[in-house]
Amino acid sequence: MANTVAEVIIKTLAELGVKRIYGIPGDSINPLVDALRMQDKIEFVQTRHEEGAALEAAFEAKLTGQLTVCMGTSGPGSIHLLNGLYEAKMSRVPVIALTGQVESDLIYHDYFQEVDLNRLFEDVSVFNAQIVNPESAFYIINRAFRESVSKRGVSHITLPVDVLRMNAEIGSIDNNFRDNPRFVIDPKPAEDMINGSKRPLIFMGRGVIGETGRLNEFAEKIGAPVIYSVNAKGLVSDEDPKVMGPLGLLGTKPSVEAMKKADLVILLGTIFPYVSFINEKAKVIQVDIDPSNIGKRVHVDLAYHCTVSDFLSQVKPSEKKEKFYTDMTAEKQDWIANMEKLESDRSKPIKPEFLTSVISKKAEKDAVFIVDTGNVTVWSIRHINGGQGRTFLLSPWLGTMGVGIPGAVGASFATDRQVIAITGDGSFAMTMMELITAKKYSRPVKVVVYNNSKLGMIKFEEEVMGYPEWGVDLMNPDFSKIAEAMGITGIRVEDPERIEEAVDEFLRISGPAVLDAVVYADERPMPPKLMFSQIKGYVTSILREKLE
Repeated sequence: MANTVAEVIIKTLAELGVKRIYGIPGDSINPLVDALRMQDKIEFVQTRHEEGAALEAAFEAKLTGQLTVCMGTSGPGSIHLLNGLYEAKMSRVPVIALTGQVESDLIYHDYFQEVDLNRLFEDVSVFNAQIVNPESAFYIINRAFRESVSKRGVSHITLPVDVLRMNAEIGSIDNNFRDNPRFVIDPKPAEDMINGSKRPLIFMGRGVIGETGRLNEFAEKIGAPVIYSVNAKGLVSDEDPKVMGPLGLLGTKPSVEAMKKADLVILLGTIFPYVSFINEKAKVIQVDIDPSNIGKRVHVDLAYHCTVSDFLSQVKPSEKKEKFYTDMTAEKQDWIANMEKLESDRSKPIKPEFLTSVISKKAEKDAVFIVDTGNVTVWSIRHINGGQGRTFLLSPWLGTMGVGIPGAVGASFATDRQVIAITGDGSFAMTMMELITAKKYSRPVKVVVYNNSKLGMIKFEEEVMGYPEWGVDLMNPDFSKIAEAMGITGIRVEDPERIEEAVDEFLRISGPAVLDAVVYADERPMPPKLMFSQIKGYVTSILREKLE
């Protein structure tokens, strides 16, 4: 029996190991939806918005490292995918986007819902194709998989609806494809540079995934403090005396001080963008699997094009008797004391630091945190313990609002661990329809809403730029009632004395749940370091506030 192109696509994806396809049915992809109906290897997850579908696919890929798929129908359905696909692109995770198209003989006729999708998706994709010949369907899907996995990005395929109905042959999958090449490097230059340094510092990103044990041994041997980019939160334990925390505007003061004092910075799997935080006087060793990243941000004295695993397994420096990280102990303890002081404030309205610390203490040790964009990013990075075993996923490069709920839904399909979304009220309102997806598929996600009736981060940005607060007030509904209207347990809390009880109840619920916490609107997420222009603007705004 002959296969249609739609069946070839689904069967090929199943053989390649795809577990789920996120999306919404529609006329131009209905043949693909019917092919999904007739098989049982790939689950179809019906979302409530295509942006949610793409974000869910992206966050599943972030959690697992495995390729995921999303789809949209012609015109608006496919356009809606783009924000989530840019999240995948900028976070460098493999996703295939399947987009429907009008009949091939109607393309360029300005037909209903006809959009030049290949042109539209060109920038977001590492591979961008349209199936025009049914006999090329198997090849194009197989190639899209390879391109996405090897280049860690988005592959986009446009599917004219008439082509989906045509008959096609399915080929055999080549299982010899390797996406994890190994490198042999010359370790001596790195060993000499490390041995010659007195204050080496390790600055790590998500390229360290899977190598934290080896990294800890390496850091201990050379006495190096460890700092990390925000998106690497959770890969090392914040309780480790060597770990100073994240660097940058959302980071910690100990990380800034360690960077300032270092004479050698070892960049492991990171292309940290905020170069003003990096010590220009220190020598730099950079290790990255992507050669285009070498020297992209800062001058590099020694470069290694390889995996972090290759570097750590082959570079064997001498052990240092004097450990630089011990020089940072007092600085780290002072920072912890300051954070604990903020976390102990039980005044009303609820302080976000207090709420976050309670969540940190009561969440599972191996919980997966999906952190949305805004002030909640600061509270989560600083006040949730990133002990090894916990995973933190956020929007580190695109910085898009609204990833919390769909990100949690996508991650929950791929794990039995506790999944908690930390989101602001502005972000929650953008994508709250995906709570319906959580309910429909019984995904036990826990969503915490930091409800301050403001776009809090934007308010702070206005302040540091010297502008008055304007355009950031939000008119919010009772989010717990919205959850209840969807058949989801909703809890609203306004009294700080009820926080611990409410978080306990919230986390005990077996299904999805929403905790709507009314928090103090004017808490400022102060950076550990401010540029002069920012200080000037910030002081100006504070003086204006006091005068008024």
